[in-house]
Amino acid sequence: MTTLASPSLGSEALSLWTVEMRAGQRGPLHAFDSEQIWHVLDGELDVSGTRLAAGETRVLAAGELRRVTARTDARVLACGRGDAIVRVDGEDAPRGVPPWIA
Repeated sequence: MTTLASPSLGSEALSLWTVEMRAGQRGPLHAFDSEQIWHVLDGELDVSGTRLAAGETRVLAAGELRRVTARTDARVLACGRGDAIVRVDGEDAPRGVPPWIA
């Protein structure tokens, strides 16, 4: 994750970051308390069963459980609220605001 804009970098409420993933890499099953927008710049992802290829965009609703898996090496542009709280499935308490969006 590389932060391009966030409240700690001067944005009032939004964050913008790039995500780079290697083929086969995947994140945990998780949800944010606000929506996010993911746009694939290069490569292919699977976002909870939906295949996204370069040039495609997906809006992830607030509370939507998702697991992101790189089908190939991939680079994504993502944006969302800079104060979004993440909850990982199976954990009792939310993790809070991830550092790349704060």
